[in-house]
Amino acid sequence: MLRWSEIFLIMALIASLCGFGGMMGGDPTIAKILFFIFTFLFIASVVNRRQTRNAK
Repeated sequence: MLRWSEIFLIMALIASLCGFGGMMGGDPTIAKILFFIFTFLFIASVVNRRQTRNAK
């Protein structure tokens, strides 16, 4: 699960660079939406990891 957290974090950072940095010429809104989705998934996977670790 920690691996997924790292993947989501990297994808969120890439999406933020494209969307907030103006690299996507046509429509940066898609990159901004992806940034928030991957950030949410990253936080959810970290919380899930902590809960499963405490349950054992």
